[in-house]
Amino acid sequence: MKELIIIGAGPAGLGASIYASRYKLDHLVIGSEIGGQVTEASRIENWAGEKSISGRELMDKFIAQAKELGAEIIQDEVERTEKIDDGFKVFTQGGKEYTAKALILALGMRPRKMNIPGEEKYVGKGVSYCATCDAMFFRNRKVAVVGGGDAAATAAIHLAEFVERVYLLYRDSFNWNPSWEYQLNQNSKIEKVCCSEVKEIVGDNKVSGIIYEEKGERKKLSVEGIFIEIGSIPGVTIAKDLGVEVDDQDYIKVDQTQATNVENVYAAGDVTTGSNKFRQIITAVAEGAVAAGSVYKKLKMNS
Repeated sequence: MKELIIIGAGPAGLGASIYASRYKLDHLVIGSEIGGQVTEASRIENWAGEKSISGRELMDKFIAQAKELGAEIIQDEVERTEKIDDGFKVFTQGGKEYTAKALILALGMRPRKMNIPGEEKYVGKGVSYCATCDAMFFRNRKVAVVGGGDAAATAAIHLAEFVERVYLLYRDSFNWNPSWEYQLNQNSKIEKVCCSEVKEIVGDNKVSGIIYEEKGERKKLSVEGIFIEIGSIPGVTIAKDLGVEVDDQDYIKVDQTQATNVENVYAAGDVTTGSNKFRQIITAVAEGAVAAGSVYKKLKMNS
C-alpha cells in the first residue's frame, strides 16, 4: 500500500508529487493526460522564471523534475475509487488496482468543446480555451468569443485590451451578469452577434474564420482567433463517489489545508474552491504543494 496516490498529472498533481517526494512520501501519480490541459497552450508568459515558453515545454520540465525526485507516474484513467478499512482503493480504465492511505484529487477542469468541424484541427493554431493565457498573441487582430455566460463576457472584455475587434457570438440568448452587459455595451471594440448555431471553424494552416447560422442563413466572420467559452466540465465524479462535498458549481470544497470533508482525501488545482477559483498554473501548483504538506503532517508527523 502506498502512503499517497495523486489522481491527476497536470500542474497541481505534479506539483503535489514534487513536494511529496521532498517529504519522502511513498506515492504515485495517475493521470490520463500527463501534463494536463496546459500542454495545449501555445505560449505561457506568466510563469515565474520563464519569459515565454510553450505549455508542452513547461510541463515537460515538471514531469522531468517529478521523475528525477523519484515519482512513479502512470498514464491511465481512474474510473473509480472506494474507501477501504485502512485507506482507499483506486481502479483504472486499464484494469489496474492500487491502494493508498491518502488521496490528493488533482482532477482539473476540462473545457467543454463545441465538437464542430475545424475545432480540434486548429487548437493552438487560433483556437483557444483560455483568453487569460493567450490574449496577447492576438494583439491588434480580430477574434471571436463563443459563449453566452460570464466566462464569455469576461473573456471578451479582457481580449478587448489587446485586439482590434472582438465578436461575441452567443446562441439566441445570454445569461451573463448585468454588470458585464454594461461593460460590453460600453466597449467599442466588442460587437455582440446573436446566432442560432456555430457551424464550423475554417482556415488553412491556421484559423481564418468562423461559420455560423442565423435565421437559416449561413454567415462567416473573418477572424484569426477563436476563444471557446461555453463552460467547463469538472472532473468530480470519482470525488462524489467518495462522498466529497462540492459547491453548486461542482468545485470540490477544501479548507486552508486543501482537505475535503472526507478524512485523508485532499484536493488541489482548478477543480477546488481554493485560491478564489483563480484558475492559473501558479495557484494549482501552490495548492498541490499545500496538499502534499498536509498529507505529510497527517500521516507522519501525527502518527
